[in-house]
Amino acid sequence: MVVKVFVVDDSAVVRQALAHMLSGNPEVELIGSAPNPLLAMDAIRKNPPDVLLLDIEMPGMDGLTFLRQIMAGTPIPTVICSTLSTEGSKVALDALSAGAVAVLAKPKLGLKQHLDDSRHEMIQTLKTAARSKPRARGAMPAIAAKAIGAGAAASLAASANRAPVLSGVHAFAMNKPVVIGSSTGGTQALELVLTSLPADAPGIAITQHMPEKFTAMYAQRLDGICAMRVREAKDGDRLERGLALIAPGGLHMQLQKMNGQYYVKVVDGPPVNRHKPSVDVLFRSAAECAGRDALGIIMTGMGDDGARGMKIMHDGGARTIAQNEETCVVFGMPKEAIKLMAVDDILPLESIARAILQFDSRA
Repeated sequence: MVVKVFVVDDSAVVRQALAHMLSGNPEVELIGSAPNPLLAMDAIRKNPPDVLLLDIEMPGMDGLTFLRQIMAGTPIPTVICSTLSTEGSKVALDALSAGAVAVLAKPKLGLKQHLDDSRHEMIQTLKTAARSKPRARGAMPAIAAKAIGAGAAASLAASANRAPVLSGVHAFAMNKPVVIGSSTGGTQALELVLTSLPADAPGIAITQHMPEKFTAMYAQRLDGICAMRVREAKDGDRLERGLALIAPGGLHMQLQKMNGQYYVKVVDGPPVNRHKPSVDVLFRSAAECAGRDALGIIMTGMGDDGARGMKIMHDGGARTIAQNEETCVVFGMPKEAIKLMAVDDILPLESIARAILQFDSRA
């Protein structure tokens, strides 16, 4: 299958460089380009691409507004390609929340060399995006409403006035750790799961494949909309009830147990399965320190990161869950875990929060 790509970027230099890069690969075809969304609309309506490669900051209509319009109607798998300053990273997170499959950085200087160096990553991302199944954005609230239920919805309504973090034995009683791994499509999927949990849910450690600049902002955003507290993990953080810790981009996160309590260890090191942070690193550590007391969940994402770690968890007696194909943006990581017979249950996205609470209630 040849992936048909349409580029929307206000820079003629960028459009030319991308055209040059894509023309050298038989697996992708550039079917058109436009300097702004207004000119792109008619072109993609007449000849819909498999993937839209979209800049964010453009005159007339910005890329984020354009993306939201697309996702509200007939969704097209979209990859954001933009300069990622601190403010740009925030907007890129908005794009992921709006339905973009992935975000790729482009530098303000040295563009041609950067594209040459990242050619393989770009092509693989476009191919993966073409296989993805982005949801129309109107479909997500209905799923979320079904998932949240009355109890969690009440917790969310009160999230702006959350009680202080529990202290003493009450904060840590029955805190069986939950570990979650996700990649492409995971930012939206995690948002649905975490907003569906009450303020006293079990502690959760999360590895989401995400660039270094993104994780702190992503955690801050989730913290503002969840009944649970959410933050980017720091080395030595304790995994407490009502707290979700997200692995920092560019570092691995492991689970440790000391004096009957669970902590996270944030470490540098080489990529594992081409990723840092790696889901396998988190899952293997959970198998080692928590054994059958842990719950492992693998969600939407390309590749196989986490599959072998989940197999180790499963064989050690942990409960393991994979997101089902129908609700995944990319059914890669869950599929590989299922193939390894590492999964106890295969659940739709809207059932995962409920499964976490059921696991927490077990004796």
